[in-house]
This record gives sequence, C-alpha cells and structure tokens, in this order.
Amino acid sequence: MTDRERIAAARAVIAAARAAGRPALEEPEAKYLLALWGIAVPKGVRIDAAEPVESHLAGLDPPFAVKVIAPGILHKSDVGGVALALSDHAAVAAMRRAMLSSPALAGRPVAGFLVEEMAPRGHELAVGGFCDPRFGPVLMLGLGGIFVEVLSDVAFRLCPLTPGDARAMLGALRGRALLSGARGGIVADEKAILDVLLRLGGSDGLFPALADEIAEIDVNPLIASERGAVAADARIVLRERVADTLTHPALRAGSPLSRTAGEGAEPRRKPGEAGEGQEVLDRFAPLFFPQSIAVLGASAGGGAPANAVIRHIRGFGFAGPIYPVHPSAAAIEGLPAWPSLGALPQPVDYAFVAIAAAQVPAALRAAQGRVRFAQIMSSGFGEAEDGAAREAELVAAARAGGVRVIGPNCLGTHSPRGHLTFIAGMAQQEGAVGILSQSGGLAMDVMRRGQRRGLGFSGVVTIGNCADVTASELLEFLLADPETRVVGLYLEDAADGRRLFELMRDAEKPIVLLRGGRTGDGQRAALSHTGALASDERIWTALARQTGAALVDTLDEWIGALLAFQLLVPNRARPTGRVVLFGNGGGASVLAADAFARRGFAVAGFGAATRAALERLALPAGASVRNPIDVPANVLRRDEAAVARRILAAILDAGEADAVVMHLNMPVILSYRDSDMLGALIAAALAAGAGEAGRAHLILVLRSDGEPEIEAQKQECRRRALAAGIPVYDEIAEAAAALAALAQFERRRETEFE
Repeated sequence: MTDRERIAAARAVIAAARAAGRPALEEPEAKYLLALWGIAVPKGVRIDAAEPVESHLAGLDPPFAVKVIAPGILHKSDVGGVALALSDHAAVAAMRRAMLSSPALAGRPVAGFLVEEMAPRGHELAVGGFCDPRFGPVLMLGLGGIFVEVLSDVAFRLCPLTPGDARAMLGALRGRALLSGARGGIVADEKAILDVLLRLGGSDGLFPALADEIAEIDVNPLIASERGAVAADARIVLRERVADTLTHPALRAGSPLSRTAGEGAEPRRKPGEAGEGQEVLDRFAPLFFPQSIAVLGASAGGGAPANAVIRHIRGFGFAGPIYPVHPSAAAIEGLPAWPSLGALPQPVDYAFVAIAAAQVPAALRAAQGRVRFAQIMSSGFGEAEDGAAREAELVAAARAGGVRVIGPNCLGTHSPRGHLTFIAGMAQQEGAVGILSQSGGLAMDVMRRGQRRGLGFSGVVTIGNCADVTASELLEFLLADPETRVVGLYLEDAADGRRLFELMRDAEKPIVLLRGGRTGDGQRAALSHTGALASDERIWTALARQTGAALVDTLDEWIGALLAFQLLVPNRARPTGRVVLFGNGGGASVLAADAFARRGFAVAGFGAATRAALERLALPAGASVRNPIDVPANVLRRDEAAVARRILAAILDAGEADAVVMHLNMPVILSYRDSDMLGALIAAALAAGAGEAGRAHLILVLRSDGEPEIEAQKQECRRRALAAGIPVYDEIAEAAAALAALAQFERRRETEFE
C-alpha cells in the first residue's frame, strides 16, 4: 500500500466516524489505523451484543480479552468494560452477559464487543500523542502503571521524530533499566519500541500524516516483550473541525504537516538555502538598516518617550532623515514635523509609534503604503484583558496601510549596523549576538548587562505581542544574517510554534532560549493522561532537546551562554565532556567539581602522560596536580606566574581535556601587593588561549568580594581576556552553565536526521 492509499484509507475511517457523530474512533477502528502504519495489534474480532460467540472465535487462540464498545466511553476500564485472560468461548459469552447487566453500563448504548487474543507477557509502556495548538503533534513515551500515574516518568518530543529523537525519549526514562531485564525480568525488544515511536510520530508516521484530523492518540498499554511490541489498547480522539482556530497552516484541514513524507508533501528548504536566505535578508533590511525613519508620539515640549528615541537615534549616528509625525506641531526636536504618515515627503523604512492605543489603527491606515515597518511601543492591545479586538483592528489597519507591524507592546529595535537604537549608553561597535525578546525590559537588561560582560550585538528586536511579524520571521533573518553567529530568544509564548520549531531544528547557528512562564499550567483541555502530563515546561524542554537549543533559566545564564557562543568555536566533532579545573582555593575547587559534575561533565583524573608532565613541575606541599588542580596563591606568585603557564601548557598539550576552566580568587591574589600576580596570571591565560584551533575551550572565572577596587581590576582583566577570545565569568556555577549550553549544541548531531 502506498502512502497515499494508506492515508486515504485512514481518512475514510475517520470520515465514517464523523458522519456517525462520534468524537473518537472505536477501538477496532483505532487499531486498524495503527495496523495501516505497521504497528502490531492483537488478533481479534468484533461481535455484537446478541450474536453467537463460538463461531466468531474459531480463528483465535485463548486466552481472550473482552472489551466493550460503547459511544461516549473513552476509558472502558472505569465502567468495568474490560476483562482479561478468559479461558474459552463460554467464559467470553458469560462476561458479555455480565457487562451488559452491569449497573455502570445501564442506559448506555452498547455497540458491541471486541474480543482479542491476549498480548504476550512483557513490559507495559504508554505511548501517547496530542496536538498542541502552537507546536502541532507532540508524542509521549512512558513506562506504564505507577511510573506514569504517580512518578510521571515520561518523555516528550515534537513530531516529526528522528531516530535520534526516539532513542533519546527511551533513554530519558528513569525506569529504563527495567526494560533491560533488571532483577531477572523480561528483556524488552527496544528496537521494536523505537519502531512504534517512529511509525506513530516519525516523518511519515500516522500522527503527522493526520495532524489535521487527530486531537489525541493513546496506545496504553504497549506491551513490549522479548520479540516485539504490541498495542494492546488504543484510543484516537478526533479533532473538532474548526480549522481556522489552529495557529499554523500545517495543522489545518487539507494541509499535510511539514515534512510528512507522503506523496504530495513538498520538501522544506533550510534557512540560507538558495533563494530563501537572500529573500529574507532583503525583506527585513529596512528594519535593521533603515534609510529613513518616522517617529509618532514625540511632543513639542520634549518630554515624551518618543522624544528620547529621536535623541537616541541621532546620538547613535543615524545620518538619514528623521520625520516626527504630529497632528499640529510645526517642529519637534529641531526637526520639521508632519501631520501623518501619508503626508511624509518620502516613503520611510521604519516608524516608531508611541501614541495612544486607540489612535494607532488610524495612524497606520494613513500610511498608504509609504512605511515598510512600524514598531508599536503602545500597549493596551492583546496583552490587556479587553484588548483582543483592538489588536485585531490594529492588524487590519496595518494591512490596509501596507505596513508590517513589530509588536505592539514593545520598546524598539537596536541595530548598530543600521545606527538605530531605542536606549542610551550603548556602544556603536557591531557584534555577533542577535536577540529577539517579547519583553522590552528584559531586552534592555541583556543589552546593558551583556555589554558590560562583553556581548556585542548584531541586532536586538523587542517583539511584544507579535500581532503581525512573528518571532519565526525575525529568527529567519538572524539565521540568514552572515554577521549573526548566535541567537538569543526570550519568549513567553509562540503562536507560530510549529514554524519556530522547524527553523530551530534546521539552524546551523546556536540558539539560546530563555522561556518565560515555563511552570504555568498547560493550555489544553486534556482528555488523556498524555495531555495532562504535558506541561508547557515539558514541551519547551522537548523543543530544546530536539533542536540543540540551550534552554536556560535566568537572565545571567542567558548572557553567560551567549558569551560562550560569541567567543568559543563549538567542536562538534568532539563534544565537550571532560573538564579540567585549575585555580587557587581548595574549597572552591571542590565546589567547582560539584558544579560541573551536576551539569554532566567529567572532572576526572589524568592519563599517565599528563600526570607525568605535571609531576615534573615538582610543586611544593599544599599544591595538588590532580583534577581539580589546586595551587595556593603563594606558589602561583613565584617567577611571575610561571607555574600557571606551565600547568596550562601541560594540560593543553596533552589533549585530554575538552575544556579548561581557570578560576582565580581575586581578593587573595591581590593581597600580595609586592607583585602584579593578577596581571601575570591573566597573561598566562591569554598565552594559553592563543594556541591553535581545535584545542580545548579555555574559560576564566574571576571571583570577587564586590569591593569597588577589585571590581575595577576585574573589568580590566575582563577586557583583556575578551579581546583575546576568552569568556570571563564571575562565578564557577555560571561558567558551568555556559559550557553546558555549548556542549548541548555540540552534541546536537545525535538527534539530527539520519
């Protein structure tokens, strides 16, 4: 059977169920669909409430399972509608009579009974799926029974799954050892389990192929024995046919999910491929490199936020025309003012809008195709309790006026290459970090704090409500932009989640994701355990693991990971795993080892050659050359930190380490005032970091007590290290988190398409 024939057969079954007014497929129908996709189901037969049993069971081998088929009953066991291990046809007939007379089924229309051969003994697993309104089909795997119900030992991935995704799901289960025959148990056929996952959620799987039809799938239990995996029970809930409520076109009726491998599915191009990368660069060039700017909301008195934006843009070196727009003022900030966007003397690339929300739609309609992008600072739209209609009016007005809208409810765009900014105090130096943030305040934090810590920006866009231009559209630009090497995303929601997932999965550049609201309740009315277990946090975690994006928890971790990617070159041929720690302070070394071990790194001993090289240094008592290497400050100060240079050279030349973290207790080091020990140690680090490409990552941690004098010296050391391409962190745990983000990106090949 071809893909087209299989999908057509499945849709015919679904259409019949819909015609009968059923919101879900009956179990035999659900298992028929599973069988169409090559998933093993028990041999069985459907019988009605009165027909003879024995003749129908002639081709089946006992023992038998009996299940009631009744419209509206999704969980048959809750009403006593399941019986197992019945010995013969007489037992089946007796059980049918008992179920029909059961008070739990009284008054319910019974359509019939499913009689099946019992599945072989094995481990019970739960495989489920649901259609998330933002991300589309999501698949779950868990161990059955208490592991799902009580311990929530489950793993999620967005469809379509790759073989690597399926393996990662199985490996994420805490109880996986049970499948390997722990304590003399059955050894499950893990290959068969992986096969089921891919047949359900893979690139040509059942769920992606029918994403516009199916709301939920539950295969619970999936019995995994030594020789295969059998879907002992199956339930498929149909999607309500309200296609226009879905947030991504790939989930709407008649449109196959992206990357579905059936006939007629179009191949998807990656960002940067011929014909796509340049188009997106050209499309957003007016936003990042505007030649002319309009500003709405500035006042003749000079006190409005839009006035400050005009001053910031002029102070940032913008040389093109700036047009204040005001209904009555003749001049603002020394510039001639114009009554509307439509009255401007020339079309403009970018308009900054900070007027009352009620006035914004009319202002955009007046643009008459003369404005490319309008960034709406104004609030009171979709983020407000009564603002949904106002936001819809805004979008309609923008389309009528030929304007693409960034926001609303955002602060502005910062583009050093385009001499455009919305805050003061930012360096004009061009950088490699691109930022998209749904929070304007958080964008200002990452810009100011990030600049102090060494980040340089290719562009920062605050995107607010994303009523028109979406996060994924702007992400496409940053991924195609040759000057952007790493992308930082702060998102609180993603209406275009499916496209966002596809872009992140295909991206060759690292992405660092800070997600707001990860602990909030899920946004779906779940009919199954799958939906109930699938919190927002789990879905975003799955997104990060499948795409290789670094999912961080705090602003400092976000900045730290971006800094690592800005300065360090990921080694995807040899992902970072083995870390060497070197510094002064025994307790700090122990805590450092703990911090890196918690992040999954090995802080292990050295091989014979490295040990011999370190032992030849003949360090005095009190110094340890095991990993972590701990050398007191009074030893480091000798001979202008020659010991530090030799230790770093020995470690790097040996080639055992994937990363070397040098941590210095600055107050202790600076207490030796008879020499510039700190300067000598920094020079040793810089010399070590100047080696050939492919050597271990080198990271510097400068620990301080916060005294102004020490902080000033730290900033000078940071400046020198950053100029040499060495990231600097204030605490050891921050360095561990940043290196973990880098390592995750390096390892992402494990889950890419195979």
